[in-house]
Amino acid sequence: MEIKYDYLVVGAGPFGSVFAHEAHKRGKKVLVIDRRNHIGGNMYCENKDDINIHVYGAHIFHTSIKEVWDYVNQFATFNNYVNSPVVNYKGEMYNLPFNMNTFSKMWGISTPAEAKAIIEEQRASITDTPKNLEEQAISLVGKDIYEKLIKGYTEKQWGRPCTEIPSFIIKRLPVRYTYDNNYFNDRYQGIPEGGYTKLIENILKGIEVRLGVDFIKEREEFSELADKIVYTGPIDEYYNYEFGPLEYRGLRFETEKLETENYQGVAVVNYTEAEIPYTRVIEHKHFEFGKQSVSYVTKEYPADWKVGDEAYYPVNNDKNQALYTKYALKAKKENHVIFGGRLAEYVYYDMDKVIASALRLVAKELN
Repeated sequence: MEIKYDYLVVGAGPFGSVFAHEAHKRGKKVLVIDRRNHIGGNMYCENKDDINIHVYGAHIFHTSIKEVWDYVNQFATFNNYVNSPVVNYKGEMYNLPFNMNTFSKMWGISTPAEAKAIIEEQRASITDTPKNLEEQAISLVGKDIYEKLIKGYTEKQWGRPCTEIPSFIIKRLPVRYTYDNNYFNDRYQGIPEGGYTKLIENILKGIEVRLGVDFIKEREEFSELADKIVYTGPIDEYYNYEFGPLEYRGLRFETEKLETENYQGVAVVNYTEAEIPYTRVIEHKHFEFGKQSVSYVTKEYPADWKVGDEAYYPVNNDKNQALYTKYALKAKKENHVIFGGRLAEYVYYDMDKVIASALRLVAKELN
């Protein structure tokens, strides 16, 4: 007869791994399973030619939560990478987030006062409450920036015109009247040296992990192994889509090896024109300041999503939120199953927020 565990953790991503680590540290018997053949969830990195490839898209760790920063630094040394992406619009290159470098290139101006005057004038075309994303964006940053740097990218990302996308998707856009290309405002930022897989390996050290195991298909067998289950998969799938599937936007990645030391000069370039089908190109070596003689680049294509595909961006409209609420109410009645993480909570989490959420569960469940 198999060992009886205190906790079965379904999912070896950041939420499940942090909880498993803390339970194990407190002397609990823990088993972690994952349907993928690797740990780390979407943070997983694959090493080729000594370059850590972010297999599921760019992951840049940033946080203002000191507790979370201190926590992850137990398991890895973080470098001083600062996210400063660049936009390519028909061969014109612009800095992100929208700042004085962007405005100077866009309008040939040099002072914050000049930039503010142009944006104020362009914003004035929206007089009523914005009814959709297009109006919301113009009311925040004006028409020029919207047309060149937002419209095409956003329509590719969501697969529909900006006039059909709810305004709340971009409640605010970062606009800086300084020459500062640091995308994030967070106090702490960096990439774990050696990649995210190494970070998660260190978090899961000493814990039994079984990969390539589909909990949903083998639910009966695995449910009997532990007193409690921490489930980090899709909440609707757990309940066999009883109320219908929650919607997501998907992604598709094309990665290639290039015989060049430096392809684009920066880790992330966004392509905002509608005619180019991908939204961005990632050159992975720049996350860790690599000097290798070769490079790996990934083109990121937004995709329609169906049940069974990898789920990336929840479609947080009223219909889906109402549907999620039904599943969440059902989940609250479970005595032996705890739901957590981005798929179980149907929320787009940054990495630090996932870890903060897992530590809140630890405080509630284990302390």
